[in-house]
Amino acid sequence: MTFQQNGLRALISQSPLLNPVLEHWTQIALPHAWLVAGAIAQTVWNHAFGLPPDHGIDDIDIVYFDENLGEDAEAAHAARIERLFAGLPVRVDVKNQARVHVWYEEKFGYPIMPYRSVEQAITTFPTTATAVGVRPGNGAFALCAPFGLSDLLAPVVRANKRQITRELYEKKTARWRGHWPDLTVIPWDQQAGSGKSAGRAQPPARPVS
Repeated sequence: MTFQQNGLRALISQSPLLNPVLEHWTQIALPHAWLVAGAIAQTVWNHAFGLPPDHGIDDIDIVYFDENLGEDAEAAHAARIERLFAGLPVRVDVKNQARVHVWYEEKFGYPIMPYRSVEQAITTFPTTATAVGVRPGNGAFALCAPFGLSDLLAPVVRANKRQITRELYEKKTARWRGHWPDLTVIPWDQQAGSGKSAGRAQPPARPVS
């Protein structure tokens, strides 16, 4: 395990929000599931800026991949996970990445192609710092970080332009700056025009013990 991976694992293990989720991971019982995105990054930011570990965290994202595209099936999983973590002070949001393309255009105004896996979906997450997923398994700590961990741990917020629009990026980062005013946010115009150059995607890391 690299020094960066060790550091991230330590922060997550100390989190009163994220660690309980990983401790009960086997009970989540979703196919190809990962704990991802904002709550991981925000846990890192809170540590970096000396804030309480739950500061600014509104929800915890768990994503999975199931070719059953029914809305009812996803809703049933979400309700079960909500009951499982009813003792947490924040909502646990559960999304099937196989069906994101079904509702994406209605919510964001433009269509996307279907994802082939959760790992592919993570490569399209809106910033390089939040394009990260973790999960335990067989005594290992699995990490999916297609843009690496440097921006996450810096902490720097940089657009991953593969899917997000400027409007959405600026709205999201403005909200984040309200909670974490010392974040280094790279303006949209100061970043490369393509997702690949905004942060070169790497293969997802393999599980490490």
